[in-house]
Amino acid sequence: MLKPAAYVNNNRLNNIRNAHGKKRVERGQLHTDRMEDYLEVIYELIQQKGYATAIEISEYLNVSCPSVTKMVQRLYESKYLHYERYRGISLTHEGISIAKNISDKHGLLAEFFKMIGVDKDIANIDAEGIEHHLHPVTLKKLQTFINTLKDNSVKETPH
Repeated sequence: MLKPAAYVNNNRLNNIRNAHGKKRVERGQLHTDRMEDYLEVIYELIQQKGYATAIEISEYLNVSCPSVTKMVQRLYESKYLHYERYRGISLTHEGISIAKNISDKHGLLAEFFKMIGVDKDIANIDAEGIEHHLHPVTLKKLQTFINTLKDNSVKETPH
């Protein structure tokens, strides 16, 4: 049975929040990773509700509202999002591209972890922790590996 999209998206946002409560931030990666995390949460909120607010972003990333305000300003200056006071936050094409890329990486990693027997919740926490750190070549190889396993299991399933 398929779950409604709002349920799936809300779970995804909760997974992001949970991972950020536990994630160890390493020096040097904070800037890029944090920007990607913000873009990912904004993207997921917009997909779920049509808009994102600073309060929601702060809740899902476990940061203060002033921290959100500072990062929103940085993302605006970097041309990743549009922000109009009292109107909300929307992503630019570049912001959407980055957020979708991170979301796709997360999905791929979580799928792989579940395939090897990792619990769904742990798979999502682990994927959230490493989605920023894998080389595109590694991700491509992982996608090929997953597709091969899926193709083989379809061939082995009796009709």
